[in-house]
Amino acid sequence: MQRGRVSRRTFGKVIGAAGTGALAGGVLAGAPALAAQTPATPTPAAPALAAPAWRVTGTTVAALKPFDDTMRSFMQARNISAGQLAVSYQGRLVLARGYTYSDDPALTVQPTSLFRLASISKSVTAAAVARLAQDGVLSLGTPVTSLLNLVPPAGQQLDPRMSNVTLWRLLQHTGGWDQDLSRDPMFMDRTISRALGTPLELHFTDVVRYMSGRPLDFAPGSRVAYCNYGYGLAKQVIEAKSGLTYASYVQQRLFAPLGITRMKPAWSISPLAGEVPYRSQYTGTTVLNDSGATVPGPYGTFSMRLLEGIGRWAGSAVDLVRWASAFDAAGPVLNSTSINRIFATPELGVNPNGWYYGLGWRVRPVNTGTGRNTWHTGSLPGTYTLLARSASGLSFAVLFNQRDDPSGLSYSSIDPELFSAAGRVTSWPSHNLYPNYF
Repeated sequence: MQRGRVSRRTFGKVIGAAGTGALAGGVLAGAPALAAQTPATPTPAAPALAAPAWRVTGTTVAALKPFDDTMRSFMQARNISAGQLAVSYQGRLVLARGYTYSDDPALTVQPTSLFRLASISKSVTAAAVARLAQDGVLSLGTPVTSLLNLVPPAGQQLDPRMSNVTLWRLLQHTGGWDQDLSRDPMFMDRTISRALGTPLELHFTDVVRYMSGRPLDFAPGSRVAYCNYGYGLAKQVIEAKSGLTYASYVQQRLFAPLGITRMKPAWSISPLAGEVPYRSQYTGTTVLNDSGATVPGPYGTFSMRLLEGIGRWAGSAVDLVRWASAFDAAGPVLNSTSINRIFATPELGVNPNGWYYGLGWRVRPVNTGTGRNTWHTGSLPGTYTLLARSASGLSFAVLFNQRDDPSGLSYSSIDPELFSAAGRVTSWPSHNLYPNYF
């Protein structure tokens, strides 16, 4: 990635449809939802150490060996030290594995180890807004200006078109901001600090004040442009309307009914208990203070605190497939109306090959519209993640502790590779490992 630029990747296609007994295709996951700026110069190579050792934790399932083989070849080709995979099939957790490829004997990834989830977090924020609408606390058609007090810096004015930015538009990325044109404010810490005269590390309220004085890039509802900032505003709405902190509301109303207790907000430099270390070949200047210090890419070149609602959750792969189950059918978290809203076709933005952005999920109707594949990726320095759900009842979450390495190999290719592994499964297990973890 070049200095001062945000990396972008294009969205892919469904490779196939459900086969007999196994999924014979996949959704090629799209552009990384978060892509913090990192410098172009790699960190100098460390002295050579002992050869990395391959270690796997979790229950071995012989019938699902294609998944283990795929993870091993993928991680070893890219020298990824920590990975994790959970697979559910027809509502049962059939595989939960931690993978380590490292010369550090102190590092052993467990199925419950925590990883930064990056923009998979958006599915959580969107569901929280949908839950508030389900409970009659708000309407998705309400303008955000009616829900938040957006005050620009002195001498600047709020763009009058903000009155047309509804919650629907925030969550479907049609709110009016285009980070390819005006940069992503979630990674403009020093620019915002200088403009407001506010020291680093910023709070999200600083970003809101700065952005409230900036013009929109296009008329709300006129086109789609992926926007992290909109999900930060949605987080502010959740707090304003629930009377709770964002994390407390999510943990009480969304996670607790599913038995999810491990997922927590991550920090920039203070790891959570059981959290993996992150790796990147890049370094950069810290945004956590005004020292100007050079730090490793995952540890201070961007602020995790600013990403609440956008990409701050940490969790495990088993937590994520459990979370994905909330969208399978009406249950204790979401009713059928909320699920239909989350996956509803937007007012615009259906792509020529059929996929679109719903509320916190990318959606592709399949099987002549009777089913859907849904997914989201996450990407930050030190993080690459994917959560995918298929119309055939297969779901998986895969997490890595890096997104770049000198090999230059793609990380997004894990999506079709895992669907290919699923296609090589000849008999799906009947067991359910969920009670082992919840």
